[in-house]
Amino acid sequence: MKDFLNNLLPHQHPLRLFYHKSLAVAASIAYGFPANKMTVIAVTGTKGKSTTCNIIHKILSESGKKAGLMTTVNFKIGDEEDTNLTNQSTLSPFPLQRMFKKMVDAGCEIVVLEVTSHAIMQSRVWGINLDTCVFTNLSHEHLDYHGDMENYKKTKGQIFKNLNGSQRKAGVAKISIINADDPEQEYFAAFPADQQFKFGVINGAYNARNLEPRPDGTKFTLKIPNGEVEVDFKIPGRMNVYNAVAAATVATAFHINLETIKKGLENMKPVPGRIEIIDSGQPFSVVVDFAHTADSLEQVLSMFKEITKGRLITVFGCTGNRDALKRPIMGQIADKYSDFIVLTDDDTYTEDPNSIAEMVRKGINRKEGDRFWQVLDRAEAIRLALSIAKEGDSVLICGKGAQEYKYVGHGKIPFDDRKVAREILSRVIDVELPTA
Repeated sequence: MKDFLNNLLPHQHPLRLFYHKSLAVAASIAYGFPANKMTVIAVTGTKGKSTTCNIIHKILSESGKKAGLMTTVNFKIGDEEDTNLTNQSTLSPFPLQRMFKKMVDAGCEIVVLEVTSHAIMQSRVWGINLDTCVFTNLSHEHLDYHGDMENYKKTKGQIFKNLNGSQRKAGVAKISIINADDPEQEYFAAFPADQQFKFGVINGAYNARNLEPRPDGTKFTLKIPNGEVEVDFKIPGRMNVYNAVAAATVATAFHINLETIKKGLENMKPVPGRIEIIDSGQPFSVVVDFAHTADSLEQVLSMFKEITKGRLITVFGCTGNRDALKRPIMGQIADKYSDFIVLTDDDTYTEDPNSIAEMVRKGINRKEGDRFWQVLDRAEAIRLALSIAKEGDSVLICGKGAQEYKYVGHGKIPFDDRKVAREILSRVIDVELPTA
């Protein structure tokens, strides 16, 4: 029935969009527009949203503010945390407004909200007057939904376009925070706001300098117009330095001092499923990451290729019923950086996993058996990768991150890459490599 309705009324059909907006209006009225009683920070972009949101929340907490948090990964009300098991980065209107109401009742003064392009297009954030909008970056993603990059960009831009003209809260400025290193930064910066801040590693008045990358983090100098501070950030990867500087820029806009920002950054732990280290005492590295776009996969693979003393072993697949154009590109990226590739399934939904894999394989310039295997049982794929690994190697398990379910057909089954890896690592691995 769902497939029939999707064919009858495509995702962006006016009737379907009207339905989404009607839900948002009804939910906002039903819960009394609770977001109007808090300052709302919205983070959008292709990559880094969940991590940036979590870092912002950490710094706010270090400054003594009680804040709420809603991301793909987790929900927080002050120090209380729950896992997001909905498979929605931005909740649908009624659960979203219910969570806002819960935060107001708990005494939160600020909420940090991850906002996706789907949520914007479907009016899920209608009735939520945003006060600060953060743009992390823009790269190839969700083109099956938006059609092309221009439409994708314009959808993201809607919250910046509406920011300055939205309802104002007493004493709360409308603030935009833009990644000055992103090629699309001028588009987002063109929308007016009371205050605008630009951050980056190369450009921006708020930036990171003197980066010293390590496998377990990065030391850098955080510079703002009127000061600087040395930061020992415990989350690895250049992309996470961007996330850290974005969060620090938000904190500066909220008049939080540099020492508190430093404390928040240095006390920040990795976000579940985002370059999450799985350590069971094995002599090689095992990392689970959410990388599910071509750009994010390239960033994480290139980083570990550089810091791995031994070989890089990559386990990944592509999601079904989603942007098919990125599949051969992701295959090509895996082929470029990986010493060994284990191609597997992801959330297949209603699509045939073999057809998904076939499209990915178009970008892999190796024959099966030549440091490349296709194993569509994800648990067995992880088992194979761990059996290959030797001392000094890195095994990257990409695509699902902290997700605790695998979506197959119209249902879901329990599956967590982290739990599977830990279970396998707890045993003695002695598996012969399959041949073509």
